[in-house]
Amino acid sequence: MVDKPLILRKLTELDEYLKQMGEFSSVTREEYSRDWKVQRIVERTLQMMIETCADIANHIISDRGYRTPDNYGDTFRVLHENGVLKNDLFEIMLKMARFRNIVVHQYDKIHEEAIVIGILRTNLNNFTAYRDAILKILD
Repeated sequence: MVDKPLILRKLTELDEYLKQMGEFSSVTREEYSRDWKVQRIVERTLQMMIETCADIANHIISDRGYRTPDNYGDTFRVLHENGVLKNDLFEIMLKMARFRNIVVHQYDKIHEEAIVIGILRTNLNNFTAYRDAILKILD
């Protein structure tokens, strides 16, 4: 049985991060490029959001006895395999996991600005869709 209070706490954290990111949704690439404080806040908050989503996924995977993920992005694949995430949302969350690896391990600084601005402009709503998918299975 899924630990509903734990998942709901994690979803509340995710909502708070989303609210905070709303303050940065209109940042331009130029503003982002020249302000290290904005970079740090946005990148770290996105990292925490993605890690919160993965943490939720891992709790569900463990509680439901789904297969053990092979890697970080695979946590979202396991949810997809078990009908928790639809195709489109799974693909986005997989990209988010890859982005998280770029931020954490500093794999690629060249294209990072474009990726971050893209997430701020078009992908924050996917975190809401993720939350809704999780809430759906808790009922």
